[in-house]
Amino acid sequence: MQPIAPATQTVPQVIPRRGFAQGAALSLIALIALAIVWEGWLAPLRPGGSALLLKAVPLLLPLFGVLKRRVYTFQWASMLILLYFAEGIVRGMTDGGLSARLGWIEAALAVIFFICALGYVAPFKRAARAARRGT
Repeated sequence: MQPIAPATQTVPQVIPRRGFAQGAALSLIALIALAIVWEGWLAPLRPGGSALLLKAVPLLLPLFGVLKRRVYTFQWASMLILLYFAEGIVRGMTDGGLSARLGWIEAALAVIFFICALGYVAPFKRAARAARRGT
C-alpha cells in the first residue's frame, strides 16, 4: 500500500488594488477634516463650537490601519463609516443652509470610503474563499 501524498493547496496570488486603498484613505482624511471644520467653525450647532467636534475621534481609530492597508481595518471601518453616512443623510435632510450642504458632503465622503474599502478588500476575500475551497 502506497502512502497518500498530501494535497497541496495553491493560494491564489492577490494583487492589491492600490487605487481603492488610496481613495479610502483620502476620503477618510477628508471626512476627519470635514468633521473638525464643520463642528468647529463652519456651521456648529452652538456658536463658538460644538461638542460634536468629538465625532471626528472615532474616525482616527482606523486611520493608521487604512494608511497601512490592513484588510481587517478596512472591514470594520466600512461598518463604522455607515454611522457617518446616516448622520450626513439626517443632517442633510433636516438642517438648513450650509449645515445641510455639509451633511450631504459627509454622506458622499462616507459612500466613497465604503465603495473604496469594499473594492480594496474584495480580492483578498475572493482569494481566501478560493483557498478554503482548495482551488
